[in-house]
Amino acid sequence: MLKAHIFPYRLQFKEAATTSRSTMLDKETWFIKLTDETDGSRGIGEIPIFRGLSAEDTPDFTSALLKFGENFDLDNIPEMSSVKFGVESALSDMSLRQKQITAPFSYRINGLIWMGSKEEMYRRICEKLDNGFKCLKLKIGGIDFENELDLLRFIRSKFSADTLELRLDANGSFSPENALERLSRLSKFEIHSIEQPIKQKQLEAMARIVEKSPIAIALDEELIGTWDDTQRAEVLDTVKPHYIILKPALCGGFESADRWIKLATDRKIGWWATSALESNVGLTAIALWLRKYNVTMPQGLGTGALYTNNVDSPLYLDGENLIFDPSKPLPELPAQ
Repeated sequence: MLKAHIFPYRLQFKEAATTSRSTMLDKETWFIKLTDETDGSRGIGEIPIFRGLSAEDTPDFTSALLKFGENFDLDNIPEMSSVKFGVESALSDMSLRQKQITAPFSYRINGLIWMGSKEEMYRRICEKLDNGFKCLKLKIGGIDFENELDLLRFIRSKFSADTLELRLDANGSFSPENALERLSRLSKFEIHSIEQPIKQKQLEAMARIVEKSPIAIALDEELIGTWDDTQRAEVLDTVKPHYIILKPALCGGFESADRWIKLATDRKIGWWATSALESNVGLTAIALWLRKYNVTMPQGLGTGALYTNNVDSPLYLDGENLIFDPSKPLPELPAQ
């Protein structure tokens, strides 16, 4: 019989993390520890609620989560994305502690550039380039658009598209009216793709943008809160995106992300995975889940170094490569 213990934790950013939605100085998360009372085996996972974005960000989330922990039932997990992710990540960790991985593995990742002033973003871009990243993801929509174009102009003056891949994430900051004009101007800088140019739940408008956009469009927030496979197919068939971005903690957990991948693959839609500002507990779980897909595209898993109070992990960065070192201990929960 499995027993659950759930408790909150607040991650502290090294620098303010700014998107077009908000600026964050810290990040709320929850940890879950599962213990098998029969043999004493254990597993730890993360329940990474993302305020303002998670579908389950409701006033009763905390009380529902604690009630679930007190009456834990593996066959009755609430239909809440972060909770499913937490339980799945804890079960994965439990399995790994019983049968450890012996060989290292790695992924190429993109370097994430948060929004900030033009000077701040310039500094962050230079740091990533100096560290050997060949794929950068820039959050845009938070400063003057002309300044953002200047930053892209600077990057392309130094690095061609053959040597540096540029991904953009608008976080829904464009409007249906100005999106195509902005995409046209951005396309001059040979952009690989742009995530969520307009806010989610505007399928017909998004479909028109995808049809005419000179830049490949990736759906991100559009995947959140859509559980039924019929509805998911409708999203993909209506919009016909070039890519989908999978944040397992926000799109229903790992099994749910697997279903998204199947639907996308059947439609020849590309995909990659990214973290949703989890601690190293959740990040390790995503890295382990991805192994079965033998991915080659850069993944969005570079968030482990964002915090001052993250937990230890067998993951480490070597240039643009995120490496799992099996000789290092698995994450342990912080003191409460």
